[in-house]
Amino acid sequence: MAYKALYRTYRPSTFEEVAGQEHIVKTLKNALATRKLAHAYLFAGPRGTGKTTMAKLLAKALNCDEGIGCQCNECKNCKAIIDGTHPDVIELDAASNNGVDEIRELIDKVKYGTILGCYKVYIIDEVHMLSTGAFNALLKTLEEPPEHVIFILATTEPHKILPTILSRCQRYDFTKLSDDDINNRLRSVLEKEGIAYNEEAIKIIISLADGGMRDALSILDQVLAYSGNKLEVQDILDIFALESKEEKIALLNSIISKDVSDVLQRINRYVSLGTDIKRLTDDLLLILKDILIYQSSRNIDCLEILTEQEAASFFKHLDIDETLKMIDIIMGAQKDYKTVNSIIPLFEVTILKLVATKKDGSANVAQPKPVEPVYEKPASEPAPRPVPQPKPEPAPAPKQEEIISLLDQPEPEPQTAAPEIVLSKDVLAIKNTKKDGSFFIDDDLMLKIMVISKKDIKNSLIDNWSSIKKLIAHPELGRAATMLADGRPLVASAKVLVVEYQFPSIAEKANLLENQEAIQNVIESVFNKKMFVYAVSRKDSIRWQQNYMNSYQLGKLPKPDTINIEFEGE
Repeated sequence: MAYKALYRTYRPSTFEEVAGQEHIVKTLKNALATRKLAHAYLFAGPRGTGKTTMAKLLAKALNCDEGIGCQCNECKNCKAIIDGTHPDVIELDAASNNGVDEIRELIDKVKYGTILGCYKVYIIDEVHMLSTGAFNALLKTLEEPPEHVIFILATTEPHKILPTILSRCQRYDFTKLSDDDINNRLRSVLEKEGIAYNEEAIKIIISLADGGMRDALSILDQVLAYSGNKLEVQDILDIFALESKEEKIALLNSIISKDVSDVLQRINRYVSLGTDIKRLTDDLLLILKDILIYQSSRNIDCLEILTEQEAASFFKHLDIDETLKMIDIIMGAQKDYKTVNSIIPLFEVTILKLVATKKDGSANVAQPKPVEPVYEKPASEPAPRPVPQPKPEPAPAPKQEEIISLLDQPEPEPQTAAPEIVLSKDVLAIKNTKKDGSFFIDDDLMLKIMVISKKDIKNSLIDNWSSIKKLIAHPELGRAATMLADGRPLVASAKVLVVEYQFPSIAEKANLLENQEAIQNVIESVFNKKMFVYAVSRKDSIRWQQNYMNSYQLGKLPKPDTINIEFEGE
């Protein structure tokens, strides 16, 4: 006899065997008991949650020889429905039969009486795939079918169904199954099959199934075929390119201890083995969530991945603020995965950002500790160049025909009077840089800007960035304010601001020479700072941050005392 998949073998044969969906089971059983039957039902919900199974159970309850509401699974009607050969239970796959002709043929047969059972039941799966013409052809019959006919429509996308169809159906929304429901069902199947298992393996299958019972049983079937009828954690990890919980915990420990060498080795191994990076990112987020729960409440009942001992091991090395910042970084990466061609470089940058997370919970890869701008003047060097003092009033914005340059002289720390030593100068001329009237900063100059950036200035801008929206209605500055409001500060120093945008088109528009004067005026009006503003896309931002970290790891970052970027006209 041919092998039958587990999800077919263990498909529920009665309402009582259904896992989850208690609200639907109870409603249908009550309707059958009181004979308050609708002429059309809509079963909507995610895949693998029991829509088609419930439709067949309802058809069985309507036609069982023992009476309406019964499911004996022994009479000729029940057996025929189980085998899929019942002449009065018609299944139609709308994905492949979605035209007007198919629906008209169905309507023509509706008027005929039943052959074997009491009710003729039409089950239309993936009904949202029907064409508009097919829906319209079905309307009248769906509203007033013969008394012996019941329609059951199943779909994963109810929003695609015409409102006129929805209004004619009694709708039941299927939800994803709980972990406990899937757990109990998997245990039952494994015990009936006589297969040894461990709890951790079942938990991984539940995580992969994402609330779908059919998916859970299909995954179990695949693992058992691979392992030879035994359920082991390592087999699941091998099949689905996953990493073990111990490996994820070890990665987090390396990140927290800032062991960059070990972190990079682990990342290279993940790439070489073809590890599912998205799943790994999701799992790191779940572990950090468990850590946060333990830090906040010590409630071990709410831990999903970690044991109490594992969660407690992180307590000594992470505080709540650091954990929250790491969670923010990972959630940002999950969002960005949808917009990049390859997620591997983004994953690498994300992990390096986590490594760079400081004890105060902040993460700014543009300013590691070794390059903070506090330097003593060597005795053998000439007298230092004086630091320009700010003027009482900001200078007017440069005109479009002038050459605009950048100046970001690092300011000395307040606790020391040691002046900075300026050994070289970079000037960015932006006049007619491109034919379209826009300008750009090359990788070398951007690296220098990142080296002399100031975290306190950037944080101050971020905290008050929403104030820019107040100028959106301004007759002269409104257009520039709108452009700035769509971005976020990425790097900032005394007189240079780099703004990050999600889309390259907005960044290119902000970098047009004709917009620079208005953008500078908005910054000056809101923050009382005269700053040169440069816009970058998210993609370029990731590339530059990775370039910075690579240079930092190799010890090739320029020293702040060798950098002088001037803003001509100050």
